[in-house]
Amino acid sequence: MQFPAANQLQTSQHQPKHYGITSPISLALPKEADLVLTQKLCEALKPYAVFEEELELQRRILVLGKLNSLVKEWIREISEKKNLPASLVESVGGKIFTFGSYRLGVHTKGADIDALCVAPRHVERSDFFTSFYEKLKDQEEVKDLRAVEEAFVPVIKLSFDGIEIDILFARLALQTIPESLDLRDDSLLKNLDIRCIRSLNGCRVTDEILHLVPNIENFRLTLRAIKLWAKRHNIYSNILGFLGGVSWAMLVARTCQLYPNAVASTLVHKFFLVFSKWEWPNPVLLKQPEECNLNLQVWDPRVTPSDRYHLMPIITPAYPQQNSTYNVSVSTRTVMMDEFKWGLAITEEIMLNKADWSKLFEAPNFFQKYKHYIVLLASAPTEKPHLEWVGLVESKIRILVGNLEKNEFITLAHVNPQSFPGPKESEKEEFSTMWVIGIVFKKMEGSENLNVDLTYDIQSFTDTVYRQAISSKMFESDMKITAMHVKRKQLHQLLPNLAVHKRRKHSSDGVRLVSDSSLDLSLDGDSSMSVPSPTAAPKTCPLVPAASPPRHSPPAPPSGPSDTQATADAPGGPLEGTKPPTPRPTLSRPSFSGRAVSCSPPSNGNHPKKRPTSPPPEENAKRPRLDEDGRLDAATSGDGMAVGDVGDVGGVGGVATAPVAVPSSDEEMRDSQGEAKVETETKVCPQFATL
Repeated sequence: MQFPAANQLQTSQHQPKHYGITSPISLALPKEADLVLTQKLCEALKPYAVFEEELELQRRILVLGKLNSLVKEWIREISEKKNLPASLVESVGGKIFTFGSYRLGVHTKGADIDALCVAPRHVERSDFFTSFYEKLKDQEEVKDLRAVEEAFVPVIKLSFDGIEIDILFARLALQTIPESLDLRDDSLLKNLDIRCIRSLNGCRVTDEILHLVPNIENFRLTLRAIKLWAKRHNIYSNILGFLGGVSWAMLVARTCQLYPNAVASTLVHKFFLVFSKWEWPNPVLLKQPEECNLNLQVWDPRVTPSDRYHLMPIITPAYPQQNSTYNVSVSTRTVMMDEFKWGLAITEEIMLNKADWSKLFEAPNFFQKYKHYIVLLASAPTEKPHLEWVGLVESKIRILVGNLEKNEFITLAHVNPQSFPGPKESEKEEFSTMWVIGIVFKKMEGSENLNVDLTYDIQSFTDTVYRQAISSKMFESDMKITAMHVKRKQLHQLLPNLAVHKRRKHSSDGVRLVSDSSLDLSLDGDSSMSVPSPTAAPKTCPLVPAASPPRHSPPAPPSGPSDTQATADAPGGPLEGTKPPTPRPTLSRPSFSGRAVSCSPPSNGNHPKKRPTSPPPEENAKRPRLDEDGRLDAATSGDGMAVGDVGDVGGVGGVATAPVAVPSSDEEMRDSQGEAKVETETKVCPQFATL
């Protein structure tokens, strides 16, 4: 690969324009040592397949060229059918644009391509999903063709000569589509329907980012490094509350603006320096927002109250400006800030030649980081419904994380973006997928053990998922969600060998799913809650679990502050919206039972009473959303079916206890690595504050 910064000294002598909304922090030119470190960074990235071979790149270009020709041919055919003048038919145009990682120039081997078909005003969206779909169907190279017309951003998905492509559609209010069309022109949005505006947004954001960085090659290499680091550290997922591709791109672009003459090695270091010290919720902006008077909703805390409570706003540079990180929660921001600080420490060592770049890309062991975990399983009887079910459940996991954060005994809920095949529960054929959430409990003075009831947190989440599945008509009776509390030493029974090192001495500590019979769990057992489908007939009537007689264990030796904390005056205090528990929970060597109770979809006006210490669910305003490539979108499941947010997560049809035993000794406190304190005050985001 050609060294991207070889001519940096010549091209960066004079900056032709000012980038960003503030002056640069440094205009220093790169030194020889910086160039050497950048070359080493390139070499360190190669084993991770972040660079595509030239032949593969040329193949992509060829495929896009064929697709572009198909679009022009199709639009000419439509124009003839609609009796346009012959002179106009030949010049009517039409074009395929790209966006996302491919357009930014940071796609990896085997990555898909996000594309946009732009057509003139006489071509309807219905034409795109009928005649153009049929035209694609006739192509030999096209496989796995499917249209998702009902999605929030309608899309045609296909594999063209082995390359996965998602094609959106936008119809502009123009008679012809010129080859030189610049989609950044805000006037193009006039008189467009909202679906076309959403489809255009990805291209407009991507193009703006590329026009707002001083050196595109340095930006690209830096972004490749940061994206790889984020994926290796399990913080790359917009849908689960971390950052998606467009958000990472904007953070890197802002770093490039602040250090316009720096090469990639310096920019990676400065990235961690800037954002480990960034005072969130001050927003990250690449340019001053502009008013277009098109009456589209934009991110503006002065106008929209809900925007003031976004925790980590990163604002897209194209109109209508949106916050690309609306899913970020207290926990996910805490996890990311900790990772930024670790990244800074490692890159400082690299800058001093005390470490290699490979250290930055070492993957931490998520499954050894926490003492307690919640394992979430989504299962369905057949493969296709299972894919749709998994997409829906994954899009709602952030609701569960939010519920757990509001529990007064929980400091942090860290979901691993990687999913795993679920364990086989029986000989019956079943498809299941599993996610793992690391839990940190608050420290509590003078306690040995604490029973924490997660029933409401889990049940309200499952109710939301079932309600969404039923309303979107995708629900089938055998679709299930199961949640389990599992200790670190038990994870090897559920996860692949690659994820967790087996500890043979714990092989007898079985992790069992709860049936409708009583389950007695010892200190080393797990607490699980199986949530059957809402259409299943309830097997039990009581909403309170049956308790089994406690098993007595020898008392634990006295210890210091425990793994949990429930007092209001503790460092950090309770999470926003929670109250200190009164009366104080019973602290004992735990022995508890749980009963799974079939739940039915909540009926209107018949919501059960919520636990006293849980705040009411926040009402989220219906706002445009950005997917990981920057286009306006809702969370999608399966083949892109819209699964928009459900504001009300209450309504528990049946309650099953899921108490969690939290042993508290100094040794176990030391075992809980990565326990970060969470900010508990709600900060109001100042409008357009800058670094």
